[in-house]
Amino acid sequence: MRHRPTLLAFASLVLALIAAPAPAHAATATATFTKVSDWGSGFEGKVTVTNATTTAMNGWNVQFDVPAGYSIPSAWDAVMTRSGQHYTFTNPSWAPALPAGASASFGFNGSPGGFPGITGCTLNGAPCGGGGPSPGVPGRPGAASATSTTGSITLTWGASSGTVTGYRVYEGATVKATVSGTTATIGGLGACESHTYTVKAYNGEGESAAGDPVTATTAGCTGSGGTLPKHFLTGYWHNFVNAATELRLSAVPAEYDLVAVAFGEATATAGQVAFAVDAGLSAALGGYTDAQFRADVQALHQRGKKVILSVGGEAGRVQVADAAAATRFADSVYALMQSYGFDGVDIDLENGLNATYMAQALRSLRAKAGANLIITMAPQTIDMQSTGMEYFKLALSIKDILTVVHTQFYNSGSMLGCDQAQAYAQGTVNFMTALACIQLENGLRPDQVALGLPAGPGAAGGGVVAPSLVNQALDCLARRTNCGSFTPPRAYPDIRGAMTWSINWDASTNWSFSKTVKPHLQGMP
Repeated sequence: MRHRPTLLAFASLVLALIAAPAPAHAATATATFTKVSDWGSGFEGKVTVTNATTTAMNGWNVQFDVPAGYSIPSAWDAVMTRSGQHYTFTNPSWAPALPAGASASFGFNGSPGGFPGITGCTLNGAPCGGGGPSPGVPGRPGAASATSTTGSITLTWGASSGTVTGYRVYEGATVKATVSGTTATIGGLGACESHTYTVKAYNGEGESAAGDPVTATTAGCTGSGGTLPKHFLTGYWHNFVNAATELRLSAVPAEYDLVAVAFGEATATAGQVAFAVDAGLSAALGGYTDAQFRADVQALHQRGKKVILSVGGEAGRVQVADAAAATRFADSVYALMQSYGFDGVDIDLENGLNATYMAQALRSLRAKAGANLIITMAPQTIDMQSTGMEYFKLALSIKDILTVVHTQFYNSGSMLGCDQAQAYAQGTVNFMTALACIQLENGLRPDQVALGLPAGPGAAGGGVVAPSLVNQALDCLARRTNCGSFTPPRAYPDIRGAMTWSINWDASTNWSFSKTVKPHLQGMP
């Protein structure tokens, strides 16, 4: 027989419910969009990621959509990828974690103006306004790397935290592989194809946020440098000690696609090139051996980077002035490629270049190394003023095997541009665009032309520019937008990218050059 609760018992229950504290809402991470400015033809946006939790975030991933007709061509302080109107922004390599209670912001420029705002925003797979995926969803996969053959790409990534049933490999929104471990091979691909993949972990509760995207190109490319991105960033690494920051090769950040080791030097035999880790640098780094350098070259290869040997420099005395010297150059550089793992050679001879015999040397080297040999050139500005200059003659004579020319747009004073209208002052957008136009309008393909600039104060005696001006010059050349008073005669959307002297000087300025220019290159058409 049931007993009714007494009035006293009922009153006690009510008091207990009143006295009980309301359930606390767990602090979450959020991402907030702000339109900073709008000037009619474009706009600037900013997203602030705030980690209001009590633990550090192991990277962040912000995704959102923009309305049809709008686009975001460039971003900074984040790595941007795009699929249609859907954009993904991930933390840059120099900021891998966001501490508890901390915030980080990234910005971007878009077009046209009158931007109404973003939609469908998520942060690490959860709504940007707070809340999160189910507690049992796996964590975001770790950084991925890729290797390739002619018909396949193999991905390897870091395991996710939590309970993991398996992983799905995506290309865009399409699942390309489902595996239980942390590696997958995507087959059936053609030769010289570039593919970008992301990896997500899953279990019965759902799917994790995507890991950082990784891009790879299958083997079999014809022409040099076929595995480099469409738009890429080159940096020189010092094999010597000066006022810039000393770095082991392994310390080169992910923003750099091509690393030019400076320098291979002359021997007593004409045409012969030698290289070894500089004794002064080794001592400054607490002991850095040739064996460690070789291992670091391979480590960069595993990260999808290319490493080449730059020959010459300001004091370089490598002389290739006859057929015998050309043969010795090719033989010695090829031997260094085999010994150290270099992917090619950079010609940075500021004294006595002979176009005829250097072309012979480079063609001989290409015959030894094969079609994937990377050949770059770093002429001074004066060397590319006309097609009659030896450097320009060399570039045109090896155009079929040349990867890129990244002219040094600094240390030159004012120079004439392709319009021959006036001498443009170094350190300006006009200077970079009008002088690059000389090469673009006189025989080199746009994908063989890049802009070479100093990384910051101290790196050059003149021509130092804010990295944002490099981005502006790239936009002017690629789209004929953001130009100064000089506008090129046509757009060159395949303009290859940018180079900086140097990675070490970039380190000395808190990576300002690479953190600004690399995301912009990724957003170019």
